[in-house]
Amino acid sequence: MISPELLRRYPFFGNLSDAQLKSIAMIAEEVSWEKGVIVLEECEPANYFFLLLEGDVDLFYRSEDKLNPKTRKDFLVGEINAGEIFAISALIEPYVYSASVKTARQSRAIKFDAIELRKLFDQDANLSCLMMTQVAKAAMERLAYARVQLAAAWSE
Repeated sequence: MISPELLRRYPFFGNLSDAQLKSIAMIAEEVSWEKGVIVLEECEPANYFFLLLEGDVDLFYRSEDKLNPKTRKDFLVGEINAGEIFAISALIEPYVYSASVKTARQSRAIKFDAIELRKLFDQDANLSCLMMTQVAKAAMERLAYARVQLAAAWSE
């Protein structure tokens, strides 16, 4: 468990009531990683949702030929900075990570148990609506970033 007051500092949680913050804080813990750590892998079950407190992480897709693993290549599709959320796939069906995440430098985050968070959503439609609105905003920002990356790749 973490302090609800810690969550209150971040705009993502700004519209939540004290009771909602407390219920979310109960299913969260602080975690930290060194630089270069793969935090989660694309196509794995999405059981955790994160708020980055310190550091930076990169979102990337991996492309590889199953018959020739030497052809593996990672494509940067986003960057997450302190104060931003990641692993939003944990809150969107089919609950499978859509990208891998690697720390760009030493980082610290709040890790939320997404299974328990989804249960809270089932019990509190207002909480679900408020948080999913924020998730949708983050998804749109990431889509815009991916479009810029795609345009840059096509222009080369």
